[in-house]
Amino acid sequence: MNRIAHLDPQTTIGPAKALFEGVQKKLGVVPNLFRVLGNAPAALQGYLSFNAALADGSLSPKVRELIALAVAETNQCAYCLSAHTFIGGKLGLAQQDLADARQANAADPRTDAILKLARHIVVQRGELGAPELEQARTAGLTDGEIIETVAHVALNIFSNYVNHIAGTVIDFPEVTLTHGCATSSCACG
Repeated sequence: MNRIAHLDPQTTIGPAKALFEGVQKKLGVVPNLFRVLGNAPAALQGYLSFNAALADGSLSPKVRELIALAVAETNQCAYCLSAHTFIGGKLGLAQQDLADARQANAADPRTDAILKLARHIVVQRGELGAPELEQARTAGLTDGEIIETVAHVALNIFSNYVNHIAGTVIDFPEVTLTHGCATSSCACG
């Protein structure tokens, strides 16, 4: 049930209209998250700009989707979990990789370290101790990759929270959340 309007790209005017046209051209559709963000064109522009800037970073599209899945599951965001499962599948990620990412696991040690770092950032609200940072560095992550991981977590938390508050209607094949992990007492955190 949407609690904040999902704007119609066909009838929207002003700055949101131009942003919707850009999204439509790039994706072929304007997902409901963007329709909600269009209520505040500055927020939509910020989201799109931050996302585009991070796309030019060192983390691959597949790893970025895996981070999004780990964050979505941890924050219990069904919209983002569904969207990023769909996008990850389109990128060629195997179903097992998608399922593992939801629990902050990956077969590749570097990717595994990135996902565990992402989960720790969410669960510990950014208050990482030396062991979590050392785990990332031991896996070979550079300081730049650590900062990029923080940036991806922040971008995904923003979309998770918007979806929670707005009650964004899922417009992707729906994926069921497994359980709530966003507490420090969770065994998977």
